[in-house]
Amino acid sequence: MFRDTLQRMVDRLEGGVAGILMGFDGIAVDYYSREGQEGIDIQTVGMELAHAVTQMRKAVERLDLGEAAEITMRTDRLVVLIYVLSKEYFVAFAVRPDASFGKARYVMRLAAPQIRAEL
Repeated sequence: MFRDTLQRMVDRLEGGVAGILMGFDGIAVDYYSREGQEGIDIQTVGMELAHAVTQMRKAVERLDLGEAAEITMRTDRLVVLIYVLSKEYFVAFAVRPDASFGKARYVMRLAAPQIRAEL
């Protein structure tokens, strides 16, 4: 059910690698990886990010900055955009570093309400 939305998100962007809907408990609800993306296990990435994003959300709250909505992690091999959907879930979109970052954010922000409505 979520896979179709994640697939459209990833396939819509040249340089899209994978998308995942995760619970902050570290359990993947659904995911999609574009074929030919060996070496990138989006489930493991999502699981590790769940803990990091939880800690980031707590820090933002302690600083009285409101609620975290978007977080980006950039490495030399991958850029992961994270969009918080609720207190329990987030969606992450992994793209290659040479992909259009602005379009990736736009595509993810279009997919997020669809995913949120299906939750």
